[in-house]
Order: sequence, then structure tokens, then C-alpha cells
Amino acid sequence: MSDKWVYNFGGGDADGDASLKNLLGGKGANLAEMASLGLPVPPGFTITTDVCTLFYKNDRQYPDGLAQKVDEAVARIGELVDKHFGDTKNPLLVSVRSGARASMPGMMDTVLNLGLNDETVAGLAALAGDERFAYDSYRRFIQMYSDVVLGVDHYHFEEILDLYKEDHDYRLDTDMTAADWKAVIGQYKDVVSKERGEPFPQDVTAQLWGAIDAVFGSWRNERANTYRRLHNIPEEWGTAVTVQAMVFGNMGETSATGVAFTRDPSTGERAYYGEFLINAQGEDVVAGIRTPQPLTIFAKQKQGEDLPSMEEAMPETFRELVAVFEKLEQHYRDMQDIEFTIQEGKLWMLQTRTGKRTAKAALKIAVEMCADGLISEEEAVMRVEPGSLDQLLHPSLDPKAKRDVITKGLPASPGAAAGEVVFSSDEAERLAQDGKPVILVRVETSPEDIHGMHAAKGIVTARGGMTSHAAVVARGMGRPCVCGAGDLRIEKDGSGFTAGGRSIAKGDWITIDGATGEVFAGEVKTVQPELSGDFRKIMTWADRYRRMKVRANAETPLDAKTARDFGAEGIGLCRTEHMFFEAERIVAVREMILAEDKAGRETALAKLLPMQRGDFKALFEVMAGLPVTVRLLDPPLHEFLPHSDAEIEEVAKASGLEPAALKARAHKLNEFNPMLGHRGCRLGITYPEIYEMQVRALMEAACEVAKETGETIVPEIMIPLVAEVKELSTLKVRVDAVCKAVLVEKGQDMTYLVGTMIELPRAALTADKIAVEAEFFSFGTNDLTQTTFGLSRDDAGSFLPAYQKQGILEQDPFVTLDQAGVGALIEMAATKGRSARANLKLGICGEHGGDPDSIHFVEKLGLDYVSCSPYRVPIARLTAAQSALSVNK
Repeated sequence: MSDKWVYNFGGGDADGDASLKNLLGGKGANLAEMASLGLPVPPGFTITTDVCTLFYKNDRQYPDGLAQKVDEAVARIGELVDKHFGDTKNPLLVSVRSGARASMPGMMDTVLNLGLNDETVAGLAALAGDERFAYDSYRRFIQMYSDVVLGVDHYHFEEILDLYKEDHDYRLDTDMTAADWKAVIGQYKDVVSKERGEPFPQDVTAQLWGAIDAVFGSWRNERANTYRRLHNIPEEWGTAVTVQAMVFGNMGETSATGVAFTRDPSTGERAYYGEFLINAQGEDVVAGIRTPQPLTIFAKQKQGEDLPSMEEAMPETFRELVAVFEKLEQHYRDMQDIEFTIQEGKLWMLQTRTGKRTAKAALKIAVEMCADGLISEEEAVMRVEPGSLDQLLHPSLDPKAKRDVITKGLPASPGAAAGEVVFSSDEAERLAQDGKPVILVRVETSPEDIHGMHAAKGIVTARGGMTSHAAVVARGMGRPCVCGAGDLRIEKDGSGFTAGGRSIAKGDWITIDGATGEVFAGEVKTVQPELSGDFRKIMTWADRYRRMKVRANAETPLDAKTARDFGAEGIGLCRTEHMFFEAERIVAVREMILAEDKAGRETALAKLLPMQRGDFKALFEVMAGLPVTVRLLDPPLHEFLPHSDAEIEEVAKASGLEPAALKARAHKLNEFNPMLGHRGCRLGITYPEIYEMQVRALMEAACEVAKETGETIVPEIMIPLVAEVKELSTLKVRVDAVCKAVLVEKGQDMTYLVGTMIELPRAALTADKIAVEAEFFSFGTNDLTQTTFGLSRDDAGSFLPAYQKQGILEQDPFVTLDQAGVGALIEMAATKGRSARANLKLGICGEHGGDPDSIHFVEKLGLDYVSCSPYRVPIARLTAAQSALSVNK
């Protein structure tokens, strides 16, 4: 950790550059880089992320010497802009912003116009020759500083302003005069005194340190914690704080502020995309308080807007901005998200960062930049976030379906979603936890809504533009979003909303189309996605660079076909128990379980044999010679037992046994802890006829398909829950006997493999012994996580969120593999297993097989394949390629 706490930039010079992103955060590093490129950047300085680390380590105390370095840096800004901090006649005003190394839009705090007080505001008014501008800036500062630093809720100030405008028949903030702002400021200060018991701070140095404290403190606020958890951003990274000279977009009709992307972040189209507001400050654009104007004539026409675009209203400055766009995209070799301000005709760049984009846009941008020679194929593969592909793998609205349009807003984030209308983030989260799809409808969203936006299937806001908080966050999450539905009015009591002369009550269903901005009454039919073009090209490149194979977890022909369509190279886990629950066979399964003796079980199993054979045959046909791993019956018999008297009667009728006897048998089979009870290979040991039936069905199916199609089929037979090698050796003898018998009966020669699922710590510890008998290991990380942690996956949800919130666990271990514990067992088992059998095939088939972080980990261990749900196959393919490229760097 360096003892250099402060890095300066601006005035044609910078202490740092983009390579110091971890130290300066994305904002500070990119401001330094832009300054070095000669772009117009207001001067400033960045306090490093190391200070954030020390701030929390030392009970929110700063390192010795920091205050002096900050004073020197503030003085340097003043020299460069010829102003002085706290000067009553020529005041320097600054912004104080957060900047983590990973973009976290809106999650942490910002303070603008800092340095204003009752005296400096008069100096600013005289200097600018515009009293209205000065007092508008002061009221903004009081409101923002009071909310962010002093903890006075912003609604107090919004209420004052709304009432004042209503009393004076004003519609917009720009209608307010200097006298109006002075009157509002007086009311604002009264609120602060009442809420805080002390007046609004007038000392500018105290203001500065209050803001720095607040920005560092916001790294651990609730919304930032939630965002980090959702995006796997480590808490220890910390944030930097950037202090920068203010430039003003609210100095009249020749001033403006805006947010822009060098390409369309929704589609990836090579078109400038963004919004600006004349006579406004930055928060006006993203907060959705005023409806912003488009940047280009093309965007204006596309959106059907009436207000002039920046290209029309400020043509010279627009051309200057376009030159900056080109320079930044060429320099960073990626789409940029830019914030800018125009002060009395002078363009200033306030930020650039890699722009968040939808999956569709990410694919298009990567492919086009590769075609243009800006990036290589390998870089194109690395540019696409694997998890974002999930946005492309699900249905969109059926163009032929009937649609009842309620209202239309801006198409802020593409995709279609339907659900019940809710108006609060807390309610959205609560209903989603109950399994109900919801659409979150708000006047506008704020960072405090992050949990509700994540829980919702889609988002609608009445206010806000394409770069509002709702739009940016929704795109990052892959949630469909419609913003700025101007005629939407939410009832004050939260009972419903009206739009287009229609009333929609809370709990009613609506459907949104984030690609068109339309909102429909009821649920609209959807269609499956077509995956071609840019998607196919990126996946082709990914397959070229990945080492690991990708299989799917599938039990039905439909799942298997879906997996094949998504590029699966076989089935890594066929859970045979899923086949047992179907209505036409559950009675036979129960008859088998409740039988008093082997003869009774075999009678019931004879009914199941042709059903199982048909199941396996269908899978082999779809997979057409690709490997299929079949796990023999795993769950406890307890799960199949009949519970109602009607179910008992049904089994009694099929088996010819008395209902009372069956009920007694069912009671006897009940277990206190079935997860650790009579299941897995223990079933095969005690009731070998069950596994023998399944193996016969499997081999007969394989022989039939091989004969009919001419494909070479190599069945992989998985014996689950092995803890002791003798369990495997005992069952392998029986499996081999059945396989050989079937092959003799069919007159065929076929290779088959017998392996096991490693899902118990003891299996990992004794993997070298187990590998003597097993020809493959498949790591069942769901149960391995349960048995390593001593957690029930079904029950852990009641306390795991608290563990994550308190930092005891960074991530849910059932979602992302616990590398320190479970991962260590996998590594041990892989090493030990291959020491005993060099050609041992290794795969992973738990839920972690589709998780990017987990795939990165097992790539390093040299596993042969991952297996995941069909819809996550493309995610796994891309991640495997990125992992291989990272490992081979």
C-alpha cells in the first residue's frame, strides 16, 4: 500500500492514468487519462482506494498527512482556474464524487456545488452576472448536501419546492427567478435547522470533509452492498473519491449538461446515443426531473420527439463532442459512456467509462470492432459478459399476439416481461420471494430501489429518459424497462395507476416491451429467441478457444434438444428420478417401494422397465452419439411415498395388497433426515434389483439406437453418493453383469463407462481409492456444498442473506462455488483420482456448472467438462473460452 494518497489531474498534466484503475477507481483513472490526452477536463484530484481501506480499518479515521495533501490539491485547482476556495468574491466550487474500480451507477454518493455559503453565493452571482444561476446552484447544493451528508431526507426539500411552484403557478424549475430561489433557500435552511438542531454549515472546509466522509461512507450503504452482492464486486476493493472544479450547465441558454454513449447501448448500433438538457446540471438528466432532449437528429426522429436535438440547438459544440467521441472510442477500443457539461458554449468532459450495454449490444459491438481491426477475436470473446447472455435466451413478445396498449414511454432496456403491478421495491421483493412475477411501476427509481428492481421481471417509470437511473441499472441487470411514460399517473395511496384514460389496479397484470417502450394490459404471448448472426459468430469464436467441453443436465427429449440447439456436447447429468414422478408411472414406483419383498419389487420394476428404456432411447436419439451420463436412482424412497388415503388406495389396487398394510409400510420407510439417509448407492446396496432394472433399460436403449442409427454410443453409468470404495466395487460387479448380459442378448459389442458422483467429503478424501474402480468422476457440487458446510439448501435461504449482508459469506455458496472449502475438496479429489487413474474423466454437474466464477475455478483444475441447465449452455461455453484465454495468458 502506497503512502501517496492524492493524485492530481488537469491543466495539461496528470499524476496517474488508466493503468491505475484499482487505485484511483474508474472515474479518477479515466479523468487522469483524458487530461493526458489533451481533452478539456476540469482540474481536480483523486483520493485513492487505499485511503478507503484505511478509513474502515481505522474506525473511520484518515491517515496522518492526508488533510495537508488535500489542502495542497485544492489550492492547485484554484491556481489552475484562477479562483479560491471560500473566497467571497471569486469562489472556487467543487464536486465530490465516488469512483470504484467497477462501475456502480448511482449506488454511492455525490455532492455538487460544494463551496457555496451565504457569502460565496453572492460572489458567484456577481462573478457570473447572473443572480438566478447562483441561487439556483446554492439551493441545489443545500438539498444535495443535506441529503447525502447531513441525513435530512430529500423529500423535505422536494415538498417545499413542489408547494412553492404550485403556489406561484410555475410548471418548471426554470420558471423560478432569483427571488424565488432565495425564498426557497430560506425554507430549506429552516428544515435543516429543525431536523438537525443546528444551522446549515457555512465553513467550506468543513463542507469538503463532510462530503468526503459521506462518499467513503457510502461504500457500505445498503444499496451499494446490494449492488456489489448482485454483481460479485468484492467489498475490500473500496472506492476512491474525486474532487473536481465545478463547471456549470445551468448558466443560461448557451449552457447544458448531458450523458452520451458512443454507440447505442441497447442495440449496439453504430450511432451516437444520449440526451442533454439546456440550462441544467448533471443530476437533472439522470434523475428524470425534466424530460431531456436527444443528441442527434436521427435519434429525435426515431423517438418522435418535438424538442430540438443538440445537433440542431448547438451545432458547433455538437461537432466538437463528436470528435471527442471518436477519440475516446479509438483510444479505449470500446464503447464509452460519457458525461459532459457545456458552460457558456465551452465543452467540458466530466467522465468517461466503459459503457454498460445489453447482451445484444455487447455481441454486436464486439463483432463490429473485431471486423474493424480495433480488437482481436480473443478480445471480442473476452468483451462479452457471459451472464448477460441470459437476456438473449428467453422469449420475446409474439408479433402475432393481440396487444392492448395502455401507454408508451421510452424503450430503455430491451426484452419483454409480464407480471403483477406493484409500486414499492419492498413489495416487489416480498412477492418475488413468494414466486410471483411482478412489474415495478414507479414515478422514477432511485438507488434505494435496487433490491426491488432486481426482484422485478420488468420496470416502468413515469419520468426519466434513456440515461436515467432506471434505464442504466435495468440494462445492466438485463431487466426490460420502459421509462418516461409521460401520461402514467400513480395514485397517491398506491392503489393503482392511470394512463391513456385507463385505470390499472395494484395486482393487475401488465406486459412491457422494453424494445418499443410499450406497456400492455394483461399478459401477452411470447416467442422463443432466434440465436444467429452476432451471437453465433461470438459462440463460434468461443468454441475455438475453449478447452473444456460443455454438457447439459437433461432428462427429457425437449430439454436435450434445447441443450443441443444451444451447443451442448452431451448430457452430463440425467437424473433418473425425474422420470419416476410422471403420472403414469408414479403408481408403479410406489408399488415397488411399498412391496414387502424382492418378488413384489421385481413385479413393479417389470412395469417400469419399458418406460425407462423408452426414456433413455429418446435421449440417445437426440444426442446422436454424444456422451450421455445417467445417474442411477439417487433420492430417498421417502420422496416417492404416497401421502393421502386416495394415493394409498391407488397403490393397493395396483399391487393387490391391503391399504392398511401399505400405510404401515409407508410409515416404516419415513426418515428423520432423508438427505443423509437411505438414498443414492445405499438404495442399490439394499435393493440391487432397482439399479439392475435401470442399467438393463439403459443398455437395451443404447443397443437399439446404435443398431438403428449406426452411431457409436458409449453410455456413462453414474453411481451416486459413494462414500466408501467398497460401495462402488460391490455395485460395479452387478452393473457389469447386467451390461454384459444385455450385450450378449443383443449380439452387440459396446463400450460403456462406470463412474461415480463425488458429493461427500469422504469421497474426496479417499478419491485415489475410489478411482481404482471408477472410470469417471462427476462432482455433484449441490450436495458436496451441503455436506461440506452442513447446510440444507432448502432451508439455508432463511439465514444466508444475513450472512452475506454481514460479510460472513461474500456469496451464496449454492450459487457460486466456495473455492476455499468445497473447491479445495474438488482439487484434492481431482489430484488424487488422477494419481490412481491417469485417464480419469472429470466433470462438474451441480448448479455451479453454469456459474461463470465457478467455471473459471474448475478450468484451473483441468476438469474435462462442465454440465449445466440447457439455458445456461451458451453462458458456460463463453465462460470456458474466457477461462482458457485467461489461464493461457
